[in-house]
This record gives sequence, C-alpha cells and structure tokens, in this order.
Amino acid sequence: MTKDKKPWGGRFTEPTDRQVEEFTASIDFDKRLYRYDIDGSIAHCRMLARQGIISKEEENKIVSGLKDILEDMEMGNFDYSIDCEDIHMAVERSLMGRIGDVGGKLHTGRSRNDQVSLDMRLYMRDEILRTIDLVKTLKSSLVSLAKNEIDTVMPGYTHLQRAQPVLLSHYLLAYWEMFNRDHSRLTECYQRTNIMPLGSAALAGTGLSIDRDYVSECLAFPSMTKNSMDAVSDRDFVAEFIFDASLLMMHMSRFCEDLIIWTSEEYGFVEISDAFTTGSSIMPQKKNPDVAELIRGKTGRVYGNLVAILTVLKGLPMAYDRDLQEDKEPLFDTIDTVQGSVHILSEMTKNLCFNKLRMSEEAAKGFSTATDVAEYLVMHGVSFRDAHEIVGRLVRYCIEKDKALPSLTMEEFRHFYEGFREDVYDRLTVESSINARNIPGGTSKEMVLRRIVEIEEKKN
Repeated sequence: MTKDKKPWGGRFTEPTDRQVEEFTASIDFDKRLYRYDIDGSIAHCRMLARQGIISKEEENKIVSGLKDILEDMEMGNFDYSIDCEDIHMAVERSLMGRIGDVGGKLHTGRSRNDQVSLDMRLYMRDEILRTIDLVKTLKSSLVSLAKNEIDTVMPGYTHLQRAQPVLLSHYLLAYWEMFNRDHSRLTECYQRTNIMPLGSAALAGTGLSIDRDYVSECLAFPSMTKNSMDAVSDRDFVAEFIFDASLLMMHMSRFCEDLIIWTSEEYGFVEISDAFTTGSSIMPQKKNPDVAELIRGKTGRVYGNLVAILTVLKGLPMAYDRDLQEDKEPLFDTIDTVQGSVHILSEMTKNLCFNKLRMSEEAAKGFSTATDVAEYLVMHGVSFRDAHEIVGRLVRYCIEKDKALPSLTMEEFRHFYEGFREDVYDRLTVESSINARNIPGGTSKEMVLRRIVEIEEKKN
C-alpha cells in the first residue's frame, strides 16, 4: 500500500479531496490509543497464526514490526500523518513500510469497526481503574480529615439556613458516601466495559475460522460480545463512563461550593492552604479559592460531554456509522478533566484548616436546638405537632425579645407549656443535641466513630 493509496481505495476512481481528508481524519486525537491498537493487533496476529490463517514466519515478522512501531511511538519518533485517517491506518501503513506486503495480512478477519471498539475498551479499562484509584485516594483523605476533626462542631444547614448542629466529621463522611457511590458505579462500568468485541468485523462477523476465545484470553477479557451488530455500534460504555464522571464531578462541585462559601469572611469556617489558592492582580489582600472554583466550573464541561455523546448516539441506525468517531473527544476530555479534578481536590483536602471556635459558636446560633426542645416535649407525652407549635411560639418570643433559648427562665418556658422542667436546659447545648442523635447514620460522636471503623475495616 503506497502512502497515497487508501486501504479501501479499490472501489474508487478519484482520490479523496484534501478537504475531506482533513474533515474526516481522527488521527490528531485517536493517536492516544496507539498502545492499545498495538496490543490488540499483536493478539489478533498470534490468533491468526494459531489458526493457520497466516504462517508462523509471517506472525514473527508482523509482531516484530508492531513492537518496533510501539518503541518508536513511545520515543516520540512516529509520524502521525493526516493521510492515515486514524491510528489503525497509521499503524498498518507503517507496518507495511517496514516489513512489506506481509503487513497487509494483519487486517485479515477484522474491520476497523471492531478494531476501534477493542481499542476503546482496552483504553477505558485502564482509565477507569486509574479513576477509581484517584477516587479511593480522595475517600481516604476525607476519612483522615474526619478522624482529625472528630470533636469539631459545625452548624448544619438546610436551604442554606442554620438548621441543627452536627459534627464536622459527619459532614465530611457525607461526601465520603457520595464518592463511595461513585466508586461503586465506576466498578460496575468497568465490568460492562471489560468485554471483548474483536471478531465482529464490520457488522456480521467473519467467515474465517478465527478463535475469539484465544484473543479474549490474550487480552485478559473475561468474556466476549454476543452479537456482532451490537458490538460494533455499542458505545454505551462510553456514555456510561461520562455519566458516572458527571455525577463524580457534581459531588466534587458541591464540596467545592461549600468550601468557597466557607472561606469567605462572612463565614470564616475554613482556610485553604496558600499552595491551593491564588491572588488578585489588583487587590493585594485577596486570597481566592480558584482551585475549588475551577472544579465547580469544569463540572459543566463534563456535563456538556455527556450531552454530546448522548446526542451522537440517539439517532444512529444499526450498526456502525461514522458518527461514532465523535465519541472520542468527549471521552478523552472527560477523562482528563475528571482525573485532574479528583487528584487536585484530594491534595487540597489534605491542606484545609478549620476554624473550630467560630464553627462551634455559629453552631449554637439560630435556635439550632429548637428541635431538641420539641423532642423533649414528645418524650413527655406531647404529640409532635403540638410540640412543634409550642416551640415555634417559643422561638417567635425569643426573636421578639432578642433572647436565645438557653437564656429563658423556667417561668418563661412554662408560659408556653406548663410541663417544662429544669431538665429541659440539658437539651439546649450543642453537645447534647449532637450526642442525642445516637442512631445508625446519626451525627453523634459514637455513631460517627463507628462509621469510621466500618469504613476502615472494609478497606482492609
């Protein structure tokens, strides 16, 4: 095959217009798949020889040539010419240039349709595992921080209004739970990705006596696709990964949003290390949470990639269509974005300094123990609805008199309900409020410590 001749050119009488070559070429971005294309081709070649479709001598020449190409690629000495269209043709053309026409036998029994699906699955296996490892590190960072801050109290919020006091550790483990679900989803995505499609050829399989089981074994796939048409057109695993990445980015974005708010002077709950912040070009006093803001911003970018891949897939007829070339850029960008974001957030999390005193002071404000007073009345036989109304009137009274609940006299308490006793004051402290939530999933110190032990035991 000469440099200018296309592998599919036998049917054509005119050369491809240069503009068409530039428009259709994917080599600029799918060259990222080079290692997987070589690995898949070596496994396919060994199978062809094992089945007697090519000779042992031809196998040795092809495999040796492929390894030489891989070495050049690793060293940065490979020419990714646009004339090659994609990484598959780039490898094949280079191979034939090195070992002659015997290189053309490599494509026996396969199509670029099943070849690219194989490359993508091999590539994604590695990237999913790499992403999982990064998520594990982030989860570990949160658990370590939760252990260090086990006695730190903070105001919990609903509707961004002070609600009830909680342990900071309980808050941090809430994000651990989110990232643990991300971990689980990625693990399941890996299982659905880890299926061998080669042998499906263009869409109908091949009439040659290939051995798909052997190729699966060579490439460490536990199973193979069951329908050749589905195999070449399936990009569910791509869309699924980008969806999983979108949820992961959303969880990180929510955490970053809290940190951004908490670093403001209005809150003053946390300080991010100087190493993970930036300054202003005009205001010398500024210390900006730019890393957190960028993670928040990049979340929208990954969402866009999800919409892009779903839109590409939504109207495709069976089986392979060139539209599927558009799966790679959204996927590659998502992988780069999510892995970079998880890594930097893990490092930033290790360098957070919480203002324990301020958080504790704020946790006591805003009538945060009002629910505890209502529960006190319930334990003394009052229905919850009546208790809710009584405490609501108590709170309104405090607002009008500019008082806090702990400052009320017993006479004032009994003005709203005669059944109040002196022990109600025991329910008005932040510490008692937190430790009263001593149920599985609650914010009491005992339950938070128990959850940390469960997490660490499961990890081991």
